[in-house]
Amino acid sequence: MPRAHHEPVVHSVTSAPTSTTDDQDKRIKRYLTMMGIRVALFGLVFVTSGWVRWAAVIGAVIIPYIAVVIANAVAPQQPGDLQAVTPRDDTRRIEQ
Repeated sequence: MPRAHHEPVVHSVTSAPTSTTDDQDKRIKRYLTMMGIRVALFGLVFVTSGWVRWAAVIGAVIIPYIAVVIANAVAPQQPGDLQAVTPRDDTRRIEQ
């Protein structure tokens, strides 16, 4: 079906993949959250006793390893979402 002469041409553009900076920001936030939990566990060591103290010690020792592994796990590049392109209503026309 041929296009009418007066209809605008709409070009389809593929979307770019997700930014590596966004991925890095997410990994940094996860790492800092886990280090915050580690600091809280260190605090529990001084205010608790018994099995809770030992669980806090073990958690404070294991969390850095887990945090580094998670922080270094780079997500595979995912393509972005395709979005519909809506042409704007261009009333002015260039006359030749």
